[in-house]
Amino acid sequence: MALSVWMPASISISAPPTWYVKCSGAKASTADSIIPSSLLNSLKTLKFPRFWPWQKVKIGPLTVSPMGFGTWAWGNQLLWGYQESMDSQLQDTFNLALENGINFFDTADSYGTGKLNGQSERLLGKFIREFQGRKAFQDDIVIATKFAAYPWRLTPGQFVNACKSSLHRMQIEQIGIGQLHWSTANYAPLQERALWDGLVAMHEKGLVRAVGVSNYGPKQLLKIHDYLKARGVPLCSAQVQFSLLSMGRDQMEIKKLCDSLGIRLISYSPLGLGMLTGKYSPSNLPQGPRGLLFRQILPGLEPLLGSLKEIAKKRRKTMSQVAINWCICKGTIPIPGVKSVKQAEENLGALGWQLSADELSQLEYGALESPSKMIQNIFQTS
Repeated sequence: MALSVWMPASISISAPPTWYVKCSGAKASTADSIIPSSLLNSLKTLKFPRFWPWQKVKIGPLTVSPMGFGTWAWGNQLLWGYQESMDSQLQDTFNLALENGINFFDTADSYGTGKLNGQSERLLGKFIREFQGRKAFQDDIVIATKFAAYPWRLTPGQFVNACKSSLHRMQIEQIGIGQLHWSTANYAPLQERALWDGLVAMHEKGLVRAVGVSNYGPKQLLKIHDYLKARGVPLCSAQVQFSLLSMGRDQMEIKKLCDSLGIRLISYSPLGLGMLTGKYSPSNLPQGPRGLLFRQILPGLEPLLGSLKEIAKKRRKTMSQVAINWCICKGTIPIPGVKSVKQAEENLGALGWQLSADELSQLEYGALESPSKMIQNIFQTS
């Protein structure tokens, strides 16, 4: 994918030298009085889009924003410290995303820990219903949810019932993309075929507009693509861990295969669980299980983090924005997770501009020179 037209998120307005528009925080000037106050107020509240409609991308029959938002943290107490008191903040975060052109949201029926299992889907449905903005924004939303390959889901009908349960939790009539969360080929190959048939059935019943997979390696990806194609159901997306921390041989082979088959690659963990944000160091680690992982990997990321920091400073961007933009430039749809308005605002800054070829090369060289790599998902197949 190549986004050929880019628009910066903020646009400076030039004017004749006899008058100017005062920027926020600038010292007052008598020249301000030359411009009518009504016009000044209109200019101050004028919002330019983060990206233009023609910059949207296709996933099968669907049209989505160049970046989506992931909702793994919504309901996850163990890894992300979710509390129900955060729900109003999450609603504000969702609203901000929608109002800024983001229409793609990824979730899963397994997101949420303990008694909160499925909480991410419930919250997403609730936020859609309670959104107070333009109805056109609501109507444009594309939800991609993943159905877990639990050992008790042994038949196509049971997998279809999982889809119906997700629809019920979100209180919607149709899911944008129904995804198989992981492959069982390595430990239950017979179950795998039943789950594939379940994807076909939910598509034929109109429960989902398109189907996709998650955590599939290149060999299994080709197999399911061919199987679904023979059943008349196109495989529209493949979701894998893909970032400057996860650009090894397997990941790049998956990307190459997706490009050749017309499958859209969705990049989860584009910020390496937060390691590419620049907010952490070996002496400043996050709490919980992430801290143990960061302790192993962060010390070996100096070349990559140095390149990210240098380009971010030159671009007047954050390291997170540069890392996400790299994923977009590689033709994928990144889905960084968001828990707050501040995070959403920062992630939105990854849109509306494009890294140069030299900057892409610099980042990838830094990644290759870094001895540490992200641990790949244990569920990813060959």
